[in-house]
Amino acid sequence: MIKGVMLSTVLAATAVLSACGGGSGMYREDPVHSGVAKSSGPTTLNRLVWKFAAPDKVHSSPVVAGDTVYIGCKDGYMYALDLNKGHMKWKFKTGGDVEAAVAIDGNTVYIGSADHYLYAVDVDSHELKWKFRTEGNVYSAPVIENGVVYFGSADKHLYAVDARSGHEKWHFDAKNAVYTSPAVYQDNVYIATMGGYLRAVNKKSGQEQWKFPTRFRMYSSPSISGKQVFFGSDDKYMRAVNVDTGQRIWKKKTAGKVFSSPAVYDNTVYFGSGDSYIYAYNAVTGGRNWEYKTDGPIFSSPVIASDTVYIGSTDGYLYAMDIEKGSLRWKYKANDKIYSSPTVADGKVIFSSISGEVFAVR
Repeated sequence: MIKGVMLSTVLAATAVLSACGGGSGMYREDPVHSGVAKSSGPTTLNRLVWKFAAPDKVHSSPVVAGDTVYIGCKDGYMYALDLNKGHMKWKFKTGGDVEAAVAIDGNTVYIGSADHYLYAVDVDSHELKWKFRTEGNVYSAPVIENGVVYFGSADKHLYAVDARSGHEKWHFDAKNAVYTSPAVYQDNVYIATMGGYLRAVNKKSGQEQWKFPTRFRMYSSPSISGKQVFFGSDDKYMRAVNVDTGQRIWKKKTAGKVFSSPAVYDNTVYFGSGDSYIYAYNAVTGGRNWEYKTDGPIFSSPVIASDTVYIGSTDGYLYAMDIEKGSLRWKYKANDKIYSSPTVADGKVIFSSISGEVFAVR
């Protein structure tokens, strides 16, 4: 099937779901971390729609739910911004750096903080519903699936917490700090650790099903498509392993560390590398479809919309690439390096620079 037709079908289905309630958003767009946006995006650059200046550095990736953009800041606040105008609607104070992307489900936003807590905050009243304490920084972006919040901590554990009550369902000893965001698919939760292991954990029992070693630190959150899990590592490889067994399917080496979390669409894996390249690999064979060189290492993770790959670079540009050819459609110059990942909503691309400015372009 033609890619544009497939993506249009996804967007139409999402619009129906949004009309029935919606109000949800999370890092990498969904529990499997597909990186495929729920909205169409600009294929030609028209203008800057708005810009918001946070008071401190921003490592957090923006997340959109309804008409609100949520983003964390080093000053300890999570900011809720108007999607159309960019002004601050409200903010919530934690006790530490909010580096992880937040997750929103219905009228609750879930915020991880360097103060060791995961917070659940009411979107309407802006009041704290509950908070859950770990023994380490929570830099892992939470994922919500069927009423359960999954997230990792620097205390070396993966947690499953009831989304409504904040009560722990289980925790899993990952042996090393968890900075990545978990992906959830069917019966398992998949997490990459700083100790160099990708681990599959049963989402009901919290018991490990298998583990795959790279023995190098992993900042790249796993993405799942079909029967494959894709993830990058500090050893410069992008890998694909079997979702049920953890057996390696393929691996491909770049010339730089792979911090970027992959996006997967129509049997193609898209990601950036510390070698300054944006890559597109065949998801089945690992063959390279195309590559594009920027002028700085890439830590940002791509998002896909309208047959376009959007990704930031430390050269200060947001890039929009043709999904088929790998040719540049447009790029936008920010004021500083871009570490975080963009998101697409309401026809806009929303992204942030390290200095704390949040941009919306279309």
